[in-house]
Amino acid sequence: MRGSIRKRGRNSWELRFEEGPRVDSKRRTRHVTFRGTRQEAQKELTRLLAEADVGKLPDAARATVAERISAWMAGAHNLAPRTRERYAELAANQVLPHLGTVPLNKLKSDTIRAWHARLLEDGLSPRTILHAHRVLCKALVGTQARAALNVDLPLIEEEEVEILEPAEVMRVLDLLKDHWLLPIVSLALATGMRRGELLGLQWGDVNLDAATLRVERSVEETKAGMRLKPPKTRRSKRNLMLPSEAVAVLRAHKVQQLELRLALGLGKIESPTLVFSTIDGGLMRPRNLTKAWSRLVPDKKFHSLRHTHASMLISKGVDILTISRRLGHSKAAITLDVYGHLMQGADKAAADAIAGMLK
Repeated sequence: MRGSIRKRGRNSWELRFEEGPRVDSKRRTRHVTFRGTRQEAQKELTRLLAEADVGKLPDAARATVAERISAWMAGAHNLAPRTRERYAELAANQVLPHLGTVPLNKLKSDTIRAWHARLLEDGLSPRTILHAHRVLCKALVGTQARAALNVDLPLIEEEEVEILEPAEVMRVLDLLKDHWLLPIVSLALATGMRRGELLGLQWGDVNLDAATLRVERSVEETKAGMRLKPPKTRRSKRNLMLPSEAVAVLRAHKVQQLELRLALGLGKIESPTLVFSTIDGGLMRPRNLTKAWSRLVPDKKFHSLRHTHASMLISKGVDILTISRRLGHSKAAITLDVYGHLMQGADKAAADAIAGMLK
């Protein structure tokens, strides 16, 4: 056997190959986990075999955490650009300075616990430590060192879901009257769409006569620039009904947008013109939207509009599955985890219903 590929899971492969000439008539076989398509796995196997042939393949027994992370990042072709950037930042700032020179065969549970303690001492939040730990877990899949990561993680306190009360909603909408943010904020409240989904929305996705829209894409900002990408999860592609108030706001916004485009000599609105864009029709940077919101409403995050939408649905007794699908969550369990504490009245309603049957 010179080299072979075995499927392990979804987009996961085990690459097996002989490292080089036999020593003392014994075959030296390397096992490497790779994530990506089968074609990408085949290319990676070819590369590893080429390195083995010229003696450039690192000694697996002496490989360090830094070498393993580098090799994993090079082979992780299925990572989204922003995710790759985030993983690289976590590795560079939280993992490599403390564990980079540690050989994989010397990585122990006590080493990981000491690493967590050092990060806490440096002022990092338990959540950031968890993210760094997960990056290391992903990099060490398929290695014996992976067992060292089975330790208790720093306790993460649950973040309270931030919502706007009805009076605050009215205050915000009144504050934004005649402001360019009003149509975006109104649609966020009416649909619960994520920030990137709002900025990726095109007029071709909107049917004002039918009061519906289709979430098809999201805006992502990376170091390489702006790009449109598929939504966060498979279920994030969804159809949404619009309340009449949101339709009215969008109609007015479309007229204003058309008047501005004509004034600038940009022509009429045609698909795939963005619903919310820069003055010249380009992609709006998500961080610029957040900054504009924070200047006007400094005490609430823009994401609180999504939470407020969910809270309003819960208060009206909408079932959790409908809410989950409207928010584009991959599973209803996620919706329950985030908003379950807001459903206190639902249990009383259930008890009252049962009591009615028992009379």
